[in-house]
Amino acid sequence: MNTSTNQNLSALELLMNRRSVLSRNLTEPGPSVEQLNTILEIACRVPDHRKLEPWRFIIVKDDKRKKLGEIFCDIRQKQCDLSEEQVLAERMRYSHAPLVIVVVFSPVEHRTPVFEQLLSCGAVCQHINIASSALGFGSQWVTNWCAFDKDAKKELGLKAHESIAGFFHIGTPECFPKDRARPNINEKVTFYK
Repeated sequence: MNTSTNQNLSALELLMNRRSVLSRNLTEPGPSVEQLNTILEIACRVPDHRKLEPWRFIIVKDDKRKKLGEIFCDIRQKQCDLSEEQVLAERMRYSHAPLVIVVVFSPVEHRTPVFEQLLSCGAVCQHINIASSALGFGSQWVTNWCAFDKDAKKELGLKAHESIAGFFHIGTPECFPKDRARPNINEKVTFYK
């Protein structure tokens, strides 16, 4: 292992051990206002070709989490039959973790390809996970049906060209999941000849 003084072992350890915690296993306390600002500032420190900032955030916390779950449940019930268990799950979807950050992909009309802008937004998303872990919180990045539903997007105030990159549930883990199997690097890497 390289032992140069430029190495940040705590950052490497964080990256090697970070994993998602199911939203139902996240509880109070959640990030303070200052910690939320730190998460968002770190989220924005990503590669962003031509500084277009093709993303924005919607913060859902406190009693607004329950309100959003109920509205989304009503939308879903109009679309399909739900069992009582499914209705309860939909209503509680945002009530477990004390904080939900909705990352909105908001591409800019520009010569920078939309695909590059999308990759930048994806980096924003992962920075939210990493920053949350660094602050001692657990997080889960999810989409589900509501990320792709026109009525759900309308409720969140998205414009026609925008989409939801993810809902980030953040809070204090009640338990830590076991690590899952990771890719075999030898099967994923080739060297250009």
